[in-house]
Amino acid sequence: MGMALEIKIPLQEENILFLSDAKDSSEVITRLSDALEKQGYIKSSFRDAVLERELSLPTGLELDGQIHAAIPHADIEHVNFPSVALAVLQKPVIFRCMVEPEKEIPVRLVFLLAMNEPKKQVELLQQVATILQDSELLRKLVNSKTGKEVMEALIIHND
Repeated sequence: MGMALEIKIPLQEENILFLSDAKDSSEVITRLSDALEKQGYIKSSFRDAVLERELSLPTGLELDGQIHAAIPHADIEHVNFPSVALAVLQKPVIFRCMVEPEKEIPVRLVFLLAMNEPKKQVELLQQVATILQDSELLRKLVNSKTGKEVMEALIIHND
C-alpha cells in the first residue's frame, strides 16, 4: 500500500486568481486579500499586516526547477475564518527570498495564507510545503487556466 499524500488546504475555487498583469508582489497580495475580504474570511487589517510583514520577513521561496513560489501571511488576529487564496501568475513578480532576504526571486505561484489559530498555521505551512516540493504539480498549477483545473490538480495530488 502506497503512502497517500493528504493535502488539506482551505482553498475555494473563487479564491484562485489568474493574473496576467500584476506589477509587483504588493499588487498580488492586495488582489488576493481583496478576494478573501469580500467573502468575510479576513478583517480589513489583514492586507496591510501582510504587506508590512513581507517587508521584514519576506516569503519568497526558491524551488527546484523553473517555478518559484511565495507564501505571504499575517498574524492570526487579522483573520476571521481559515482560508487560502492562490495567485497563478502568467508573468513572474519579484518577491524577496525567505532564506536570503536580499535575494530577489521571480515568483509564479503565491499562496496567501489566512489562519486563525497558531497550530493550524504551522499545519497549513507544512501542507503548502508539500505541494511546493512537487515540481510536476507546480507545473500543472502554473499551466492551469481555470480554478477548477487548479482544484483538480491539488486533488489528484491527494491520491
